[in-house]
Amino acid sequence: MDERALKCLYDIKLAIEEVDSYFVNRQRNFKDYKSDVILRRAIERNLEIIGEAMNRI
Repeated sequence: MDERALKCLYDIKLAIEEVDSYFVNRQRNFKDYKSDVILRRAIERNLEIIGEAMNRI
């Protein structure tokens, strides 16, 4: 696997870990996601990062 693909996979891993870290002290439920604008935008940004990295692979 080339270095560029490995970097993209690493970016995906980091984005997933970051989203997971948002829920260390709170439950994962849609109500919290829907009511918290900052949480929603942070998760959406990480999903954008994952999508961009996947397209590059």
